[in-house]
This record gives sequence, C-alpha cells and structure tokens, in this order.
Amino acid sequence: MRHQDFAPPTPRPGPRRRPVLAAAALAAVCLTATGCVADGGPVPGAEEGAASRPASSPPPSSPSPREPSAAATGPSSESRSAEPLPRGPLTGRTVVIDPGHNPGNRDHTREINSQVDIGTGRKECDTTGTATDAGYAEARFTLDVSRKLRTLLEERGARVVLTQDGDRPFGPCVDERARMGNKEKADAVVSVHADGSATGNRGFHVILPAAVKGGDADTAKIVAPSRELGVRIAGNFVRVTGSAPSNYIGGGTGLDTRDDLGGLNLSTVPKVFVECGNMRDPKDAALLTSADWRQKAALGIAEGISSYLKR
Repeated sequence: MRHQDFAPPTPRPGPRRRPVLAAAALAAVCLTATGCVADGGPVPGAEEGAASRPASSPPPSSPSPREPSAAATGPSSESRSAEPLPRGPLTGRTVVIDPGHNPGNRDHTREINSQVDIGTGRKECDTTGTATDAGYAEARFTLDVSRKLRTLLEERGARVVLTQDGDRPFGPCVDERARMGNKEKADAVVSVHADGSATGNRGFHVILPAAVKGGDADTAKIVAPSRELGVRIAGNFVRVTGSAPSNYIGGGTGLDTRDDLGGLNLSTVPKVFVECGNMRDPKDAALLTSADWRQKAALGIAEGISSYLKR
C-alpha cells in the first residue's frame, strides 16, 4: 500500500505522463538499467514510492480461508538459513525479503502509531496496510508472496532472510526493517506490497530510492544499484505475470522514485519496493487474490533479482 512510511506524493497531472509502454516492450527494454532509461524510463530523481492511499479506510482484513494464519508459520528465517541450501547460480548471495506490514498490526495500533526516525524526519512505526473490498488484507498477500519468493530464491542457492514471517505480534517498524537488510549486508532487499488506490487505477510499479541525505539517511551509494535492481524486476514482472505497468504512477514505466520512505532512506544496501497491483480495483483484486497469480508474481520478482545478482 502507499504506506504511511508510504504516504503517496501528490499525483502528477495526466499531461505530464509519458505514453504507457506496451507490456512486451517494457519486458524487452527493462532487462538492463541503461536500456530502460534510453527507451523512455523515468528521469532519475522523479517521485519514489509505494502505491497510492485509499480515500477511506480499508475494510476489516478478515482471514481468507485460502491463506495460512499468521501464527501458522513454517521454520523461522534463522532456522531455514541454517539448513543446507542447494548450490545454484545465486550461491553465496544474501537476499532480504521484507513482507510489507504484518497481519497483527491491526491489533496493535498504539505500537505501530509510535513515531520512528527515518533520517529526514519522523513517521509512524508501520501501518496496517490496505485490503481488497472483500477484506483480503495486504499483509496476508505480502506474506504469501514473500514465502513463495523465498522458496524460489533458495532453490537457486541464495541465502534468504525475511524481516518477518508471521512470527511476531506486529511490525517490525520501518527503521528496523531497513537495519535488518543492512546488518545482513544483503546483496539485494525487496519489500513486497500491494497498493490501495482508486478503482480504475491498475497495474504494478517498483519504488526506487531517491538521493537523500539527512540524519541517519544517506542513499548516495545505493541509488544507482537500486535502480538497476528495480528495472530488472519491472521487466521480468511484466514478462512473467503479463501485468501492465501502473496506469497512474510512473508514467507507464513501472518505476517510481520517492524520498519519504524510511525503509529506503535508511538502507545502506540496494533496495526497492514492489507494489504488485491495486487491491481496491476489482480487476487487480481478482489477480491478487489468486494463488496461481501470486506464484507468478513471486517468480517475476525472483527472475528480476536473479538477473540483477548475476549481472
């Protein structure tokens, strides 16, 4: 969702947007960072960010019968990472996956509303995230996609750490999420989300860190590699899922840049956010609630990460 650490920038007027690229064209163009820029990618330094905020509060995020409960989790990140991994093209690489929000946040509003330092100011620790009109919560979506993504990357030999695996009552806060990736010296960090915008707003976008310096935030060293990571994820997401880039964020490029997200501002390693679609649009919601499509989303992100790490 366009989080509180995800408050959206004011949408840019329609005339300023570039024409929407065909999905196939974006897939071909965005396999390399330089190609995407040369063929109509966004100008570096444009708005960065998570998706747009719904006009009203999302409906209660009641559990979906198709989804495991937050408490019914598999092995923790620590125990999984201790298990022998198959050797593969990503052997020796560490990837941190950040499932946006937490299903338990809705029961801990006091804690997640506490303010944390994001380097350039203070924001809420976290938010509840958005949900579909039928009540399928973003936090449940992100956890499912993140688990699928972990499996795909581990099969390729990567060591994968999740910032949360439904194994804590709420959070972690956005600053802690950033510190986890830093502590692991991750080769790549991907924060998984879904948007909560208006009906008719469709498609995915990848959020890139802007150049930020202030307090504990200094993104100078990660702007370029994060952009390359994001470009590769965007191109592969189109190719694998068939989803088009957002028609309301990023001018049809599938890329957006923001400077107000603590999870990016405080990162010292390459990091992006992926907004997989808009939960408040019925057509996008039908995709996001499909287990088959979530597997495709995880594969598209995995392909993008792999392409970036093998460059």
